[in-house]
Amino acid sequence: MKNRIKGLSFILSLVFSACTAKEKPVVKEEFKEPIKLKVAEGMEIATFAGGCFWCTEAVFLDIKGVEKVVSGYIGGSTKNPTYKEICTGTTGHAEAIQITFNPAEVAYEDLLEIFFATHDPTTLNRQGADVGTQYRSEVFYHSLEQKEKAENYISLIENEKLYDKKVVTKVSSATVFYPAEEYHQNYYNQNSSQGYCQMVIAPKLEKLRKYYKSKLK
Repeated sequence: MKNRIKGLSFILSLVFSACTAKEKPVVKEEFKEPIKLKVAEGMEIATFAGGCFWCTEAVFLDIKGVEKVVSGYIGGSTKNPTYKEICTGTTGHAEAIQITFNPAEVAYEDLLEIFFATHDPTTLNRQGADVGTQYRSEVFYHSLEQKEKAENYISLIENEKLYDKKVVTKVSSATVFYPAEEYHQNYYNQNSSQGYCQMVIAPKLEKLRKYYKSKLK
């Protein structure tokens, strides 16, 4: 694992400048039974929130062993929230992606590594110019094993002192995940010439391909 972590130091240029918001240490919560999801035999689910879901979706669609990536909303109180409602920051939801993956081809730890390498886990409720609780960094676990692996990974990168600031990523039980509107799905591949895609997403993908070439489809 430590050898993998060393690779993160090369990826840190992917993340945006840290904000000045007050930061809190990650607190380990007691295990809470996550929402049960139906998945095909041999497949598993991972759910990550790390800023704009257009970015995180584009990254994980390229990873070997990933069968499906859905952009959506999780962690809030409003039922069936819309993008417009999410943008107000009042629903409590985070923009997130739900990944269906084959653990025989890609380990959950690999997904965690890529997740932390492609966003800034030290900025509270912010990724670059995107500000608000909907852009928070959070791992939503679907099992006790995922919870422990996420918490251990955070402890490891902090012990390795890869960041100058405290990691603020939360680790929480997966609640209801609401798929986002259709126009948000596969956004980068359908809008790659758009300004945000060119300025924010494309550089991440270039460095992903450079440093994680062996993990790509």
